[in-house]
Amino acid sequence: MAPTEETGQATRHASTTGTTPPAPPPPRDTPGPGARMPRWLPRAMVLALSLVAVFQLGSWAFHQLTGLLINILIAFFLALAIEPAVSWMAGRGLRRGLATFLVFLAVLVAAAGFVTLLGSMLAGQIVKMVEDFPDYLDSVINWVNSHFHTELRRVDIQEGLLRSDWLRNYVQNSATGVLDVSAQVLGGLFQMLTIFLFSFYFAADGPRLRRALCSVLPPARQAEVLRAWEIAVDKTGGYLYSRGLMALVSGIAHYILLEFLEVPYAPALAVWVGLVSQFIPTIGTYLAGALPMLIAFTVNPWYALWVLIFVVIYQQFENYVLQPKLTSKTVDIHPAVAFGSVIAGTALLGAVGALIAIPAIATLQAFLGAYVKRYDVTDDPRVHGRRARGPVGTGGPSRLRRLWARRPEAGGTSGPGGAGPGGDGS
Repeated sequence: MAPTEETGQATRHASTTGTTPPAPPPPRDTPGPGARMPRWLPRAMVLALSLVAVFQLGSWAFHQLTGLLINILIAFFLALAIEPAVSWMAGRGLRRGLATFLVFLAVLVAAAGFVTLLGSMLAGQIVKMVEDFPDYLDSVINWVNSHFHTELRRVDIQEGLLRSDWLRNYVQNSATGVLDVSAQVLGGLFQMLTIFLFSFYFAADGPRLRRALCSVLPPARQAEVLRAWEIAVDKTGGYLYSRGLMALVSGIAHYILLEFLEVPYAPALAVWVGLVSQFIPTIGTYLAGALPMLIAFTVNPWYALWVLIFVVIYQQFENYVLQPKLTSKTVDIHPAVAFGSVIAGTALLGAVGALIAIPAIATLQAFLGAYVKRYDVTDDPRVHGRRARGPVGTGGPSRLRRLWARRPEAGGTSGPGGAGPGGDGS
């Protein structure tokens, strides 16, 4: 870089005086040794640390409150399920709180009666199975001795079981686990009480809750929230309505079979099959059919096989005939979507997610369906699962006919029924 006149004069002046010229000042962008940090940097660091701390605190609080949030979600869907009955009673002049209490009382009485009946049935069958266990064991031992030429005795087997380490360890673990089981039972009762309280408040104070929610939203958003609420009520109620009808039909069908086979406690078993098979997704059918098969086995082993065959056949009838007709106007979702939603709900929330997955997906599908623009479908055969046919004369058979017609000209032979050179024409 060429020196300027000022630089040259300063150099000459320094040479005449014998001192070194002063260094030029550093640029403004280059920080010097005594430069201070920018004012925004401490604020940015404090803001970043605050965001990290808030995120960690929120994550910790969410994990600690996961159980409560799941209970509130269950209570909300339960309140949506009983909303039609509560609204109907409130429309007849009954106070909404009293109407909600009566609906819950009816549900609790029905559930308690079913559990009492089922418990007495199971207790009686367990006592009978314990009393008949020696006879079952003798029949099994006789069958093994006759087919495998062994000399087993029931006394030896019983002594071996009583002296086994497995039985001793099992008894010790059961004795130490009594407190854990009691704690789980108390925790389950507290969880049920929490769910019922929240669902009672959601159902009894539903209008007040909707007004409080709409008061913080503009009018356009208020209409959307109320519409979403109404769709959720319709879909959840429709889901329970359709499931209730299928449970009734399933219970009646299985009651007729069990009564025909003279299986004891046929009414309670029919109610068990109807409720469990419909309100426990995916595996409910197999859980529901296991108990009737076990009790039918105590009467006659062949009866258990007949019950299994009937359960399998009825399940196919329900999947392909009954369920599409009942759910076409209430919860109209594709079976593959329903199955996938159950799997996703189970992965996210366990059994609770499996129970609320179908009404939640149906609500979301109905709400989004109002905002999806639809068009008329073309008449293309491929829409209906058929292959599109080309113009006349361009398909495979027409092409083969044309090739066959050209064959006499190219090869000098006649086609079928025709005369060529060297043919007799007959």
